[in-house]
Amino acid sequence: MSNELKGRIALVTGAAQGIGRAIVGLLAERGASVVVCDLDFDKAQEAAVSLTSQGLKALAVSANVAVAEEVKAVVQTVAAQWGEIDILVNNAGITRDTLLLRMKDEDWDAVLNVNLKGTYYCIKAVIPAMSKRRWGKIVNISSVVGVIGNPGQANYAASKAAVIGLTKTVAREYASRGINVNVVAPGFIETQMTAALSGEVREHLIKQIPLTRLGTPSDVAHAVAFLVSDEASYMTGQVLHVNGGMYMGG
Repeated sequence: MSNELKGRIALVTGAAQGIGRAIVGLLAERGASVVVCDLDFDKAQEAAVSLTSQGLKALAVSANVAVAEEVKAVVQTVAAQWGEIDILVNNAGITRDTLLLRMKDEDWDAVLNVNLKGTYYCIKAVIPAMSKRRWGKIVNISSVVGVIGNPGQANYAASKAAVIGLTKTVAREYASRGINVNVVAPGFIETQMTAALSGEVREHLIKQIPLTRLGTPSDVAHAVAFLVSDEASYMTGQVLHVNGGMYMGG
């Protein structure tokens, strides 16, 4: 356990379980005061209690990131209790999978609202204070399917590709203010969602991965922890792929 993030306040969305839970746990272990933000407050509270029981500093909050006022309220609550947010990890995301011609407009809108608009709202809420202090770390969680596409996920892939474009633009706009903005793009990770896959589908997925296994939430969390550390201070606007070699970009 290190204290490299001691004194930093980190907000992680979608942090009650899966990848988000691993991220918030690792940042807390490295000394950050973590805000466990999730739509499900009960689960967020469970995660926060688990962390505080280990002597770590955690606060549970609830918000639908697709609603600007709820995002603003979270940032204001954290500022009142702890201070301004130093680190933002936009992890909250949903899927509504089906082939394009079967996709309902409301399923397209729901995914874009949470995955893309939610990321935009959260960035917009924390950027003013980061800019004023001339220090900030933002990591947006995209996906391998945002780069290579995936049948049945037109909405999800579009949202995750858009997150990459958003990241690069914000990185260019705020580099002069000392704010690093990067992406982690996970491949297929061991979560509740992938645990529900049939053996046949799982086997087909693994055949596409050179390292012949699904990733773990910890694999993603360590990539995030690197990007918010001083070791990554010369990185901005970058996409860090964590996918077992499934995608090898130039």
